[in-house]
Amino acid sequence: MTERRCVCPGSFDPVTNGHLDVIERASRLYDQVTVAVLVNETKTGLFSVEERMDLLREVTADLGNVTVDSFQGLLVDYCRDKSIPVVVKGLRAVSDFDYELQMSQMNNRLSGIETLFVATNPDYSFLSSSLVKEVARWGGDVAGLVPDAVLARLRGRLGS
Repeated sequence: MTERRCVCPGSFDPVTNGHLDVIERASRLYDQVTVAVLVNETKTGLFSVEERMDLLREVTADLGNVTVDSFQGLLVDYCRDKSIPVVVKGLRAVSDFDYELQMSQMNNRLSGIETLFVATNPDYSFLSSSLVKEVARWGGDVAGLVPDAVLARLRGRLGS
């Protein structure tokens, strides 16, 4: 029997409990889940790609079928190189669907890769990495929105 493999791609700057929820759910559906951090050289993140990968490894350590990697360029090329046939994406709102549907259709057209959309847990439907960073920068409490390891790193980085 063939191993069922998927990828959960994103910038994860930083990883939130919403991301973690989608990754955990994918890990129950697939034999092997790769969390792939996008390397975008045109943007400077709060955390380096290596730091994001370290945090992801830490917060997914209890999931035995999850690995963390990074990629640059087209996701479909990464998936082809790694023999991963499915992308798993969380959807928070209709606006996410509009964008992700176009990406899914383009990815399928380019390579035949399938996309599985997972409705976000309502507890995290408002949550994004950008919002977490903004609130944390201004001293707001983001406890409960990010894993504890990420919270500690955010506080250390932003001094809040």
